[in-house]
Amino acid sequence: MHIVIIGAGLAGTTTAQTLREQGYDGDITLLAGEDRLPYDRPPLSKDYLAGSSGADDILLQERGWYDENRVALRLGTRATAVDPKAHQVTLEGGDTLTYDKLVLATGSTARTLGLPGADADGVHTLRTLADSDAIKAEFGEGRHVVVVGGGWIGLEVAATARGVGTAVTVLEHEGLPLLKVLGPEMAQVFADLHTQNGVELRPLVSVGEIVVEDGRATGVRLADGSTVEADAVVIGVGAAPDVELAQEAGLDVEDGVLVDASLRSSDPDVYAVGDIAAHDHPTYGRLRVEHWNAASTHPATAVAALLGGNDTYTDAPYFFSDQYDLGMEYVGHAPQGSYARVVTSGDVDGREFVASWLDSRDRLLAVMNVNVWEGLEDIRSHVGSSEPVSEETLQVVDQK
Repeated sequence: MHIVIIGAGLAGTTTAQTLREQGYDGDITLLAGEDRLPYDRPPLSKDYLAGSSGADDILLQERGWYDENRVALRLGTRATAVDPKAHQVTLEGGDTLTYDKLVLATGSTARTLGLPGADADGVHTLRTLADSDAIKAEFGEGRHVVVVGGGWIGLEVAATARGVGTAVTVLEHEGLPLLKVLGPEMAQVFADLHTQNGVELRPLVSVGEIVVEDGRATGVRLADGSTVEADAVVIGVGAAPDVELAQEAGLDVEDGVLVDASLRSSDPDVYAVGDIAAHDHPTYGRLRVEHWNAASTHPATAVAALLGGNDTYTDAPYFFSDQYDLGMEYVGHAPQGSYARVVTSGDVDGREFVASWLDSRDRLLAVMNVNVWEGLEDIRSHVGSSEPVSEETLQVVDQK
């Protein structure tokens, strides 16, 4: 049997690794669009962007691993079409591969703004190692970077830039950064964190255009006509699932590739993992998660099913972030508007606390720990439960 994996990010590479760990002894071809060994992406907005780790430090596997595990890694090789009926993948240049099972791990692409000047020099998005290198080159004392978008990537870039002495302005369309993800109660924590670290946070603004002189960005003009001067602009307005191959192959696609609880697509021989997988979750319903944990944990379920098992994916969404002196983890799913109240335990002002999102029946939807790393097993075990959680369970940290 020949298994082809399209995409060599964390989800694709972990799929190849899991196939060998689960005893699959057949052929594996792993297609990597970039002409470099597969690497981990979270450091691109954190340690690697800050210069505290190098390109070799973020490799998912050393070069020898692919040879030792008989994974045919094809660097700089993009798939241009998938034919499910013929079980065939067409590659850039016209070559084809025949597969028995196919795993789509094509990930996401950085969203861009269709604005005048958005293609000028000095305007960046962050998705690849090369993107991180280009942004890093813009940092330094006496430099000013404008970040458009106050989501996770935008805020992590802002924190890293401030850490090396760069002046930063964050432009946010909503009233607070991370508002849709965390709701106003906890979004305010991150707004305060950044302003206290010298970021100029501009909420409730709309960007009209990128100001360009001699081919290079020099600022951002807002919809009200005012201009924020800049040495560089980073666009951090989210990511879009790369589903073009799946769509053109006739697979069911909405906000991502529609897969069942085993990560199987509408074609029984095609699976999708990572950012593109809109999977049927037993607790949360149809869900697509663009975070490291999904990319690292989807493959175990997909591989087991691909090899004939009946595994289903039941993990709650999980993500983490590091900004300045704040480290956090979030488990569950409680976007703005889905919860009734937030209960905190610990010292919110001192940024050492646990926040719990509850619905109207006091069922625990999500938990976020901020600079608290122990004693979390019990409360996390209640996330997604159909039963209400007790007030005692919510008090993870002594109040200060």
